[in-house]
Amino acid sequence: MTEQTNVNQIPSTPVKTLPDAQTVTAVHHWTDRLFSFRVTRPRTLRFRSGEFVMIGLLDDKGKPLLRAYSIASPAWDEELEFYSIKVPDGPLTSRLQHIQVGDEIILRPKPVGTLVLDALLPGHRLWFLATGTGIAPFASLMRDPDTYERYDEVVMMHTCRTVEELEYGRELVAALKDDPLIGEMAAEKLRYYPTTTREDSPHMGRITDNLTSGKVFADLGIPPMDAGHDRAMVCGSLAFNVDVKAVLEGFGLREGANSEPLEYVVEKAFVGDGI
Repeated sequence: MTEQTNVNQIPSTPVKTLPDAQTVTAVHHWTDRLFSFRVTRPRTLRFRSGEFVMIGLLDDKGKPLLRAYSIASPAWDEELEFYSIKVPDGPLTSRLQHIQVGDEIILRPKPVGTLVLDALLPGHRLWFLATGTGIAPFASLMRDPDTYERYDEVVMMHTCRTVEELEYGRELVAALKDDPLIGEMAAEKLRYYPTTTREDSPHMGRITDNLTSGKVFADLGIPPMDAGHDRAMVCGSLAFNVDVKAVLEGFGLREGANSEPLEYVVEKAFVGDGI
């Protein structure tokens, strides 16, 4: 069961005391290790869905403690959403997990990142490949109409250890069908393929194994990846990124970037364990 906290309305005119401060508007604890939160959006902030910003809090000495976090909300949202792990001894998340509505966080409004649609060549099918909180940038892209206007099919592969750790993504995908902006397009084009690695579920196994064995292609009734039609975005731990890159290149895809769009991109600044 998930725990919804801090649902009170934020003050209409919050007093900001931190540098680059934004006010927390909602907090949701999904498991004892995962939570999401929303904050006010700077009026001047413009970003592309899939990018990240630096956010954080002050440490015991009053100095900013910042880490890179993908923006989970789409570019059109009036607020900013983030999805995070909780690390008991993590310098930042040990503090961040206790934020409440009305609190302030530091947000440096300089978005960057490689998980943007412009970093890929045009294609037919777009793959989002994520583990854990790596789904955050794809939570943004799945809610962006530009994603569905550019691709005929979108596949969201998300792997976690347990079923409850998939809940954030599952609820998000389920809500898309009722989204007035992209609901019809998502219902037609989005394929959701969640898997677990430590608990029984309808689909199990690591993303790399399900790709190399061909199981995901068989389950979804689609042909194997090829560089002529498929594009991919990858977000997870360093080890996951390395393993998936090898798999994608085995299918003939090449790594691209903002400056040189190709068939797949990887977010190297994703926040991992120990934060």
